[in-house]
Amino acid sequence: MIAKIIIKRRFVKENTPQILSLLNKIRSIAMNQTGYISGETLMQSDFPENLAVICTWQKMKDWEAWKNSEERKTYEAMLEIYQTRPTQYEEYLLGTSFHNDQ
Repeated sequence: MIAKIIIKRRFVKENTPQILSLLNKIRSIAMNQTGYISGETLMQSDFPENLAVICTWQKMKDWEAWKNSEERKTYEAMLEIYQTRPTQYEEYLLGTSFHNDQ
């Protein structure tokens, strides 16, 4: 079942070029991972330091494999330097019925 992941981060207002560069690098690597479908980055209009990434994966297991990979953890640690609070994850399955083939 398709997985939709919302990743919320709040950054310090400075360092935007470094932050966007890291986010783009993470996405470019994610694009080559098993099950990756798409991703987009959103900036809150009134509070541009608040960013959300919405990514879509073939299965929740594909997302979990990427989320727990050492490569992603390395980039996540680089992003945390610029964050004012921990990353928040919201994980959803597309549709309304639950299947065990996540």
